Amino acid sequence: MIAACKGGAANKPFSGRRGGNGLARLRGARTYRAFMGKVRLSLRRLLPFRGVAGAGLFPARAWLKRQGWLRVGAAWLPTVLLVLIGHGVSAQTLSLPPRGTNAPTGSEFAKTITGLERSEREEKIFSQVNSGNVPDFLRKLAPVTARFSQDGKTNTATYYVTPDYLAIGSDEDYFLMPMSPMLAQRVADLLHCNLPTRKMVNDIYAAAAIKLTPSPIPPSSAMTSVEIFGLHNATLRAQRAEQLKSHPPGALVAGHKKDVVITPRLATAPGKVAIYGWHQTNGVAIQPLYLGHTAAWVDYSQCIRLAQLSVTVNGAAATIPETLADPKLAALLSDEGAFTNSHYPLTFESALPPQVTAATAPANKLISLADFRDGPFHERTFSYTLEPEIKVHLNAPADLDAHKPLKLVFYTLPNGNSTEQTIGRQLGTNDWHYDIQHIGAQTRFLRERLSDYNLVVVYLEAAQKSWPAWREKHADLPQRIPEVVNSIKAIFRAADIRITLSGHSGGGSFIFGYLNGVERIPNGVERIAFLDSNYAYDAGQGHRDKFANWLRASDEHHLIVLAYNDAVALLNGTNFVSAAGGTWGRSHQMIQDLGQAFQFANRTNEEFETFSALAGRISFVLKQNPEKKIFHTVQVERNGLIHCLLSGTTNENSGYIYFGPRAYTNWIQSN
Repeated sequence: MIAACKGGAANKPFSGRRGGNGLARLRGARTYRAFMGKVRLSLRRLLPFRGVAGAGLFPARAWLKRQGWLRVGAAWLPTVLLVLIGHGVSAQTLSLPPRGTNAPTGSEFAKTITGLERSEREEKIFSQVNSGNVPDFLRKLAPVTARFSQDGKTNTATYYVTPDYLAIGSDEDYFLMPMSPMLAQRVADLLHCNLPTRKMVNDIYAAAAIKLTPSPIPPSSAMTSVEIFGLHNATLRAQRAEQLKSHPPGALVAGHKKDVVITPRLATAPGKVAIYGWHQTNGVAIQPLYLGHTAAWVDYSQCIRLAQLSVTVNGAAATIPETLADPKLAALLSDEGAFTNSHYPLTFESALPPQVTAATAPANKLISLADFRDGPFHERTFSYTLEPEIKVHLNAPADLDAHKPLKLVFYTLPNGNSTEQTIGRQLGTNDWHYDIQHIGAQTRFLRERLSDYNLVVVYLEAAQKSWPAWREKHADLPQRIPEVVNSIKAIFRAADIRITLSGHSGGGSFIFGYLNGVERIPNGVERIAFLDSNYAYDAGQGHRDKFANWLRASDEHHLIVLAYNDAVALLNGTNFVSAAGGTWGRSHQMIQDLGQAFQFANRTNEEFETFSALAGRISFVLKQNPEKKIFHTVQVERNGLIHCLLSGTTNENSGYIYFGPRAYTNWIQSN
């Protein structure tokens, strides 16, 4: 392949001059952008380390040098990249290690997972895939071409898919393996692949050389068992055997299973799996697009087809997620329009018991109330980690009454504070941070006042102890915050769940990140409350309109803002926020913006400026500050969370006064 670099380019570094060899010559054949796209995608497919596409070429160069492929300096790197590109274009394969000589066959492996719980079973399945126990015929991917015309132009995409559904075992004895969407996504990520859309499933069926007739098994409680998986697998193997002479293993086959697919509808169906397919010989799918099952559902009929992330669109290198997100090109892969949520949340996989680490936790663990631990004050708690870098701590009453609505309060932590410090305890000899919020004690006070509800508080802590820093680091994941909220909501099976989004200080950034990640605030969000935390408010990002539309949608929706005049506050004799940038300035801007839609009543005294609208459903309580003090966390300590949840209800100021003495002293946990 080096000889293919004409004019001796294989022995010379690339020249940046026009008319020279190397890169300049490539520019004459294709655009530089397309070339670099092929470089990135080839490296992603071929080099035995991950993250190359986002890390630049330096990791690639280091690896090549370790292999002895580079001389001193970078002169040979372009040549090697050309070799890799040439190889990558012609060899579309799954990046798996060779199958071990002692690896179990499909039927042998099925026996080892029979009777296991789904989470344990799927951990063993992932281990087999990761070790390379996949039939050789599945490794070489099959091309599928899609076209559509618009404005007189025909767009074309070519992508590569596994010739059959993902299986464990050998070419001679393999087991088509049903999986949950969490495991499917985990495997897809491992192999640099994507799950297909409904349109892709249709196009794959149309392109298939072998179209097997569906073989349903009558529904029963056993349809989710490995025994029924095996029965169906044997039926399909027999069907496939009839075609082996004319179509050897590796030919594209379809029609015999339903696909786990991606769809924009998943954005509004948290905790669900999308299933589609099982085409009849007339081309009509038995299973229309269906999102009725929970993500934990796995039956014999659903399997996993992988599509390589890289795709060629109109001759240029791209990826499936990029193409799906492009309104002009999405129709190549989607019949539901453009969308960005092309990745199943790894929620259940990432939920870790408090006593284990990511290295030892069982995969795809579905959290249930049985995982909670008994605690003081007749409470139950559970802590785990969500990726990327989010610590979750749940606090629920010991007895959840199935006849009561569930108030699910998300409390996002302030900058610099841990979950334990935020919960609070009696000071004793501990750090003073434990004595400035007392969200735990305020929650216990609230449970007495809100006895008609099951009150559950979710503490959310960013690994950096700063939600603004977390959002900056993960700016490429705009949907992740809504996914976090939805995944935690899915833990509780109550029919009536009412969400409150609240937080202090930098925790307000999480709330605005949530707003940025949804087209509209869901009706299930009952209350949004800022505890001196609305720094990130920006009408230009749609916050005003989303608040206004949400407030109009239901008389049950409340917006509460507590802030103080930080514009005049002094730290070591100096102002530390601008007049517009602190919560005082942001609150007045919110009032001005929302005042275009709602009529506010204003009342001012020596202590507070208050603004209210919609019969108290919108409430701004702004602390005056003639002494130029810092009241940032004092607002929380002095019954701040209590007021956030009771403002605008019949319990407002019942047994407490906002900014008055602590009403929750008897509920503070001992040291």
